[in-house]
Amino acid sequence: MEAVVQSDREERLRNGDAPEDDHEDDHEEDGQQLEQHLSHLNVSAPPQLLITLDSTYDSYPESYKTNSPDELQLLAIVENFQHQYFHLYPDHKPLLLCPVNEFGVKKFVSTTLRPTLTAYPELFSWEGSASFVADFLSLDHLEPPVDLPRYLFSSTSVLQTRRATCFEFATLLCSLLLGADYDAYCVSGYATKELCLLDQSLQDCPLLDTKVHSVISEDEQQENKYTVKPLKELKSHFLREQERKKHDAEAALLQEQRLQEESEYRLPDPLRGLRVHCWVLVLAGSRGVFENFFIDPLTGISYSTASDNFLGIESVWNNLSYYVNMQDCSNGCSDMVYDLEDLNLWEPILFSATGKKQLILDAFKEREMKMMSKMNEDGQVEREPWVFQMPRSWVSFISISKKDLEDRWPGRQKVTHYRRAKLERCSAYLRPDGLVTRLTTYKDLDCTEVTMVKEWYQHRTDHLEERELNKVDNFTTERFKQGRSFHLLSHRFRSQRDSVLQEMEFSDTRVGHLVQRIVSPGQMTETFRCRPDFLHCRHVVFEQPVQFSEQPELTDQEAVVLQVVEHFHRDRSKPANEDVAERVFLPAQRRIDLTYHLEDHRFIPSKRSFIKPQQAKGKEKAAQFTSNVVSGFQVDPTAKPLSTKTLYEMLMALMVDEATMSAQVEESTKEVSAIVACREREETNIELNFSPWSTAGAARARALREEKELLALEEQKWLQEEDVLTPILIRLDNPETLSNEDAKQLYHDCMAEFKNRLVEQANLMQERYAKDTQELQSKQLWYHKNQHLMTEDDEREYQAFCSEKTLKIRVTESRLRTHKEVAPIKYYDLDQKLRRDLRLAPHLFS
Repeated sequence: MEAVVQSDREERLRNGDAPEDDHEDDHEEDGQQLEQHLSHLNVSAPPQLLITLDSTYDSYPESYKTNSPDELQLLAIVENFQHQYFHLYPDHKPLLLCPVNEFGVKKFVSTTLRPTLTAYPELFSWEGSASFVADFLSLDHLEPPVDLPRYLFSSTSVLQTRRATCFEFATLLCSLLLGADYDAYCVSGYATKELCLLDQSLQDCPLLDTKVHSVISEDEQQENKYTVKPLKELKSHFLREQERKKHDAEAALLQEQRLQEESEYRLPDPLRGLRVHCWVLVLAGSRGVFENFFIDPLTGISYSTASDNFLGIESVWNNLSYYVNMQDCSNGCSDMVYDLEDLNLWEPILFSATGKKQLILDAFKEREMKMMSKMNEDGQVEREPWVFQMPRSWVSFISISKKDLEDRWPGRQKVTHYRRAKLERCSAYLRPDGLVTRLTTYKDLDCTEVTMVKEWYQHRTDHLEERELNKVDNFTTERFKQGRSFHLLSHRFRSQRDSVLQEMEFSDTRVGHLVQRIVSPGQMTETFRCRPDFLHCRHVVFEQPVQFSEQPELTDQEAVVLQVVEHFHRDRSKPANEDVAERVFLPAQRRIDLTYHLEDHRFIPSKRSFIKPQQAKGKEKAAQFTSNVVSGFQVDPTAKPLSTKTLYEMLMALMVDEATMSAQVEESTKEVSAIVACREREETNIELNFSPWSTAGAARARALREEKELLALEEQKWLQEEDVLTPILIRLDNPETLSNEDAKQLYHDCMAEFKNRLVEQANLMQERYAKDTQELQSKQLWYHKNQHLMTEDDEREYQAFCSEKTLKIRVTESRLRTHKEVAPIKYYDLDQKLRRDLRLAPHLFS
């Protein structure tokens, strides 16, 4: 207590009071009064509020258990302020100033804030910090809801217990924001019942809100002034105005229906305007914040300062000062001004305390004073009078681990109910199928009839990221990330084996440039992008629906193709009347129809139709080709007609294209069956990729490594203790003594079995070598016969096959050569081992 008296005396001296001898007794009397006042100050909590910290009591710093002299002086100042506040405003509710901490010690709320900058970029922004705090902690409701809490635990204890009141939520969030250089404040005030009780059942789920994205996209389109202006839309202004009025009326009707539904479920709150709540205020001026806004720490959602969810403010504080609101809150917070330096609007407890703006100004002023070397008459630097400053925070450094970020929900999972929706979230690797988020939407407010289920996955080996189950249309849509088999990006179906509809989208990196395939009953449509032959769409009509078998190689090969329609983009290197726009194959009618692109200033395209001749070869096929098998329409009457030879060559090329197209259609149907079968296998055996950079992945990798090391030790021990005679001794019932005949028979049997095993291994490698060689020769023979009909894809497939087979042949040949060299050595080693065996040696040399 002497330190407090001494500091009070130093304060008087720095304020310019002369230390006269006549007043020395007065100073001593004032110091004794201050000491007596502080000794009677209540700084402990009721016993029922203390937490039991038997095992960790000694591990906490001393600042948690006692108050420093500066803190004691601050408590005296705060108590004096509170007495004056009650005297001037007897109708106002008390302020939250000095609640007790977890050790029963009174602490000023500003010193409970501990600005902390974490090492994780995820927590550098207010969105990441607010989301983490809302997810990591569980809410303890205020009891009663209209009174301030009597205790305020430190953020370090809150992170350990993972339970907190709204004031402790806000304290932790504000500490993280202050450490990230935001101008943040804790706010003590009043809010709606839904906000205080964390009831989001009448709020829209953030994952379903698309209005913000549409607004942003419109703004971006307006700001980009260098884009080509679209053509003027020739539409009646009257009709456009009528459509806008109709849209506004429908929106108003929907809003009215929604308010009516909510009024039926939302009961009037008798405590409206009295429920105490704590949230965070972020002022403009730092970190690119241009407008003040609120953050609800329970949900991590930001609100405008004019939001009707907040009904009044009593006080705000940060780690530097505490401000009491002097403005009228009868209309909520919409008309409030947040200029904390205005003493008519906000009353500070410490007039000497400085805000963030003042700290910046003081830093510039101090730098200027040092540069100017401002000196007084005695040659010493002139100093400002000493004033009382806010003590340092008594809370230790807030530590957040990587495991806390990954397992951020209590119990590693959390369920939130929204308006006609339910959101389930869980940590990565918690579920064996890799599910991290599931959103279920309902048709009614009672959440009884499901309309859609949307799921998000992570770390799956099949690259599945999203799955959407439409319960109304009974369709399932799966979306994958880049890199999976078949280059599949999305798959929409009613059931895996249902041939009613199969929609598939593929990556642009796929060979063949296929980007979409839609299979419906009796039809298949494929869409291409950036093909060198300018093909962009192929539509196939089958005689009967395509069936997907359990094995892709057993897909129905007799599916008859009735019609194939191919569409091509414009090739500017050719004249329009020679550039095919549409090509129709009619195999049943043996006809091929061509439609060319439109020429400039033309309204009708040129057309040509071919009738394929009957099966014939060489000169016979050419003899069957006459002018009757070709018909067409030429738009330009002055164009020179094509010769018979040119038409014949054109028909031959079309027939080759038709054969290639038929093979591609057959391959497409097989691929659809292969994709469906592959997805069924993947869903029955789901595997996850455990990243070594995550805590769960590192733990799993450590466990697998330890398991492999244990197996290696056991295998090594077994090899050291291996007894080659054990299998043969079992036949003799493991006799303790062996006769000469039995010992010699054991020796010969063991050597014979080992020799047979070596011969079998050599024969197996020889068979593999012969089989691979024969397959390579057969493939080369087939290539020489069909070389003139092969496409570029067939060429690449042939080269890949030859490379793979050649590698297998070389590996098998090398292994066979090594086996022949090592086999005699192994045979000799076994012979020596048996001769040195204590059970056989006496009988073999006798």
